[in-house]
Amino acid sequence: MSEQLKGFIDKITAEELLVHSVRVQQNGLLLDEWHPDGDRRRVQHSVSKSFTCMAVGLAVQEGIIRLDDTLGDYFPYDQVQLYPTQFPSPRELTLRDLLRMTSGHDSPPLWADERASLQEKDWGKHYMSLPLDRRPGEQFTYSSGDTFMISAMLQEAIGQTVKDYLIPRLFEPLGMLDIEWETSPLGVTLGCAGLWLSNEELSRFGQFLLQEGRWNNQQLVPAEWIRAATRKQIETSGDGDWGQGYGYQFWMCSHDAYRADGAHGQFCIVLPYKETVISINSEEENMQGILNAVWEQILPILA
Repeated sequence: MSEQLKGFIDKITAEELLVHSVRVQQNGLLLDEWHPDGDRRRVQHSVSKSFTCMAVGLAVQEGIIRLDDTLGDYFPYDQVQLYPTQFPSPRELTLRDLLRMTSGHDSPPLWADERASLQEKDWGKHYMSLPLDRRPGEQFTYSSGDTFMISAMLQEAIGQTVKDYLIPRLFEPLGMLDIEWETSPLGVTLGCAGLWLSNEELSRFGQFLLQEGRWNNQQLVPAEWIRAATRKQIETSGDGDWGQGYGYQFWMCSHDAYRADGAHGQFCIVLPYKETVISINSEEENMQGILNAVWEQILPILA
């Protein structure tokens, strides 16, 4: 089954874009799919951030946490480092700042390479030991460290990991069983990366988003949270589809779409006006090239 996707396949083949799997669902029905290597669970990298966002929406609904809560409310570390007087301490960062990635770091903490080499096992303490370079809440800088701190805040507030919190509330209702999600040395769900899913499972998540949090006639996550998370909350300065703005752990796209995405080409693209979800798993540095192929070859086939 790949007749509808022939143009997309031809384009990515001609441009040597290494796409493992693509699935297009419209009006809740499978339009076409292509899995030359089979569809199996692969690490979703920063697509994981969008799942962490769902945990925030649930915890806010349950009154466990608020968007104006600060890191200092949960991590009252005594800092030995002196902060520039014109900028707040990281203790003043709000959950909303972290969701929008407006924490105020020029060099965001806890990138993958830093996480791998970090001697400090308490990653939250490390994050909060670093001074801010500018006032938070004003400028977007993509930061996996911000998302890790969201996960850490939630774990402190809820008393369990984000993974365990989401299992009965999201993963099991969506039929995603035996979930694997990497953790920090102290057992905090990574949040920013490390979630393993198949492309079909990623498509299921996209359909749940398209339905504004409903699944099998049950409202799993508040619709107003889905709408807030998937609309532009802050401007971004990137090129192409990275310059369309950012929500709460979701990227805005051209063509009135939004997406969860991860390094090397994991995408969960939702086009509400087309009632369509496009999920892609790849191992490709040229992520904009994949999105261009989506807009040029898949968008025209959608009714």
